[in-house]
Amino acid sequence: MTEADRNIDVHAPPDEYYSESPALRTPAVQRSRSRNYQRVRQQFDQLQPEILVDVDADVSDNVPGKSNGSRKHTVRRRGSVDDRTMHPRRFLVDIDTIENLVLEQEDTNGDFQITVEDSGPKTLKVPTASSGGYRTFEIRGTYMLSNLLQEMALARDCGLSQVVIDEDRLSENPVNRLSRMIRTTFWNGLVRCMDESGIQAVCADTKNSTPDSPPIIYVPYNDRPAYEYYKGVARDLSSFNVKVVKLPKNITPRYVNSINGKSGILSLAADVSYDASGRLVYQPLPFVVPGGRFNEMYGWDSYFSALGLLVDGRYQLAKNMVDHFAYQIIHYGKILNANRSYYLTRSQPPFMTDMIIKVFEALPNNSDTEKERNHEWLCRSLDAAISEYFTVWMSEPRYHSGTGLSRYYTTGYGMPPETESSHFDHTVEPFAKRLGVTVEEYKKLYSREEIHEPELDEYFVHDRAVRESGHDTSYRLERRCANLATVDLNTLLYKYEVDFADMLDEHFDGHFAWSGGRDTTAAEWRVRAETRRQSIDKYLWNDQKGLYFDYDVVLGEQSVYESVTAFWALWAGCATPAQARRLVDVGCRKFEVKGGLVSGTEESRGVISLERPNRQWDYPYGWAPHQIVAWYGMYNYGFGDVARRFAYRWLFTITQAFVDFNGTVAEKLDVVNMTHRFQVEYGNVGVDFKMVPREGFGWMNASYQIGLTYLTNHMRRALGMLTPPDVFFKKSNWRVDGTPSHSPTSTPGPIPAFISEVGTPRYRPQSNALYNALHSYKAVEDIFDKKKLQQLSTNQGASPEDDPRIGDFKHTIG
Repeated sequence: MTEADRNIDVHAPPDEYYSESPALRTPAVQRSRSRNYQRVRQQFDQLQPEILVDVDADVSDNVPGKSNGSRKHTVRRRGSVDDRTMHPRRFLVDIDTIENLVLEQEDTNGDFQITVEDSGPKTLKVPTASSGGYRTFEIRGTYMLSNLLQEMALARDCGLSQVVIDEDRLSENPVNRLSRMIRTTFWNGLVRCMDESGIQAVCADTKNSTPDSPPIIYVPYNDRPAYEYYKGVARDLSSFNVKVVKLPKNITPRYVNSINGKSGILSLAADVSYDASGRLVYQPLPFVVPGGRFNEMYGWDSYFSALGLLVDGRYQLAKNMVDHFAYQIIHYGKILNANRSYYLTRSQPPFMTDMIIKVFEALPNNSDTEKERNHEWLCRSLDAAISEYFTVWMSEPRYHSGTGLSRYYTTGYGMPPETESSHFDHTVEPFAKRLGVTVEEYKKLYSREEIHEPELDEYFVHDRAVRESGHDTSYRLERRCANLATVDLNTLLYKYEVDFADMLDEHFDGHFAWSGGRDTTAAEWRVRAETRRQSIDKYLWNDQKGLYFDYDVVLGEQSVYESVTAFWALWAGCATPAQARRLVDVGCRKFEVKGGLVSGTEESRGVISLERPNRQWDYPYGWAPHQIVAWYGMYNYGFGDVARRFAYRWLFTITQAFVDFNGTVAEKLDVVNMTHRFQVEYGNVGVDFKMVPREGFGWMNASYQIGLTYLTNHMRRALGMLTPPDVFFKKSNWRVDGTPSHSPTSTPGPIPAFISEVGTPRYRPQSNALYNALHSYKAVEDIFDKKKLQQLSTNQGASPEDDPRIGDFKHTIG
């Protein structure tokens, strides 16, 4: 993307930025003018012919009247200052003058934003461009004034001191404005790259250096091009005192703990080649970070951001992020929480296979060369994902053989070093008192392994697992996460298994030579998927309550915490039709609130007090990943109206904050009270900016762009008018009792629900088709004997024989 493309918001060509929409010139629009307008027009038409009738003149413009003989009059329409002309109005803005005036008059709380919390008059006269700045016109309201402030800030970024701004840009439909800003500005603001300029940003990031340690770039032991490149960068940036360190071949938890005091950034993927003279050409691949304050690529954030990038046509950037995932698996053994040294023992929720599929489908394939290149990329990506599946999620300690399920369980130990220095003081204090030392002294002794405390060790095992889960933090997982086979993780791994089978069938004739040492087949993956589905039904599904729950493998019982992650089973497609209908009915009543889907129920969270503060992944907060997964899952099972309803609630909450708070797009939302203004641990990224937001937040941007693809045109118009969800649903007779407005007569499992827009589900007929897999699986007896297959066909709560997703077991094995 060129610099001109990046700055299109300010430097758009006249035909895009200023021209009147053809729709505004149609007879239908002219007929739709208000009765008052038509009455005034009729009155003016009856005036003496020598009087000029200028009904569309600016209220503050004194336009000279035309002369008829010796008489000269100017008659203007009576009305508010907000009356619009037939032609778009433009403003000639001296940025320094108007910016200072806006802030002085309207920014009463001094945060460099114009919001509903400011108590200014909310009206400002701005010079018009048609008069050369001589005449003025009033701009009114929080939204238009904040947009004026934003447009001036964007123009200043481009080095302008004056700018002509179209009134339509200030009064732009908020849905269109936010979507456009995400597409043209926010994504660019979140792009990072591990090149020389990116390393300078990393050096300035306090998370990657300490007063006692210079900025460090860690490179895999066998990535010689990366080591050579970054040594050159370190020489070029000698003033930053950058240090380049090779990691050992075997990255043990003890080694990771030993470098916690020397934290640094980890290298990522790059395009590597050599020129004609044999010199290295090393081009690090750009990627998207979660928010403006980050310089690292995060795990599951990247998946959701990639979905949004694909909606906006940024497939190359999404592809880069898959390549970074593959690089991390190959060189660091897993997809990392983020590419920082102290995350080397920690992963995040696995979404890679779905990301591979969606990126692959978006890649251009117009020539044989492109098709071949895409197939090679798919092969490399698939191989890395299979490695991650076996070496991370199906290996101890994350895999629990007793249940056949997996759990979040990192191999690190000690206190997570990325937290604030005082974060664990309340936890460590009782142990420090017992030993007779200060908290700070105890933390140093504990980090150096000079003292051992099994109880504290167990606490940090669970704390690290919570961080690996992505849901940091929540009372759902606190002090027990490593013991839980969670709904979210196991449905994700079920989706992995189904995706592997689908990709092998579609692109590799059902067989794939995995670099891990053996061939793997689509039929094998379908058996794995069905085996996991049986375990999910046995341990995680509660038919009495109509929900999926996490399972404590140590206590041997289900957790009682009601989490919206129960909907992830619909995203993955592992629920039976009966389970899906029950889950939708119960889940909507428990998790659907005014502003979207809440993370968990208030009852499950428990009472909040000074000693027991709220957690950001609990009630009343809502997060973009939960919304996106639920929308997709509802569509997956034919509950399209429920998905639309969920999407409208969430998008309304985002849009309302965007309009009322100077374009804010926050990291998370209080969906019960429909606000981003709250105090909770780790704050709320995306709210602290001056004049104009430049990044939004990664998965919030994505949720907005994806969510719009679920809305009907009628819903989008209502959203643009900020029609509250419950008002809209009541006016349009939309059901809000947990069922779709037009429930399908039958829901035979994941049904075709293809939506043409990118970002919504597309049905794959072969997914979950265990019958087809086993029917063609010649060596089935070598892996599963008939007795084992008969056991697989016994499902608690629902019989596979009645599940059309699977097929006829008896016919298959008879």
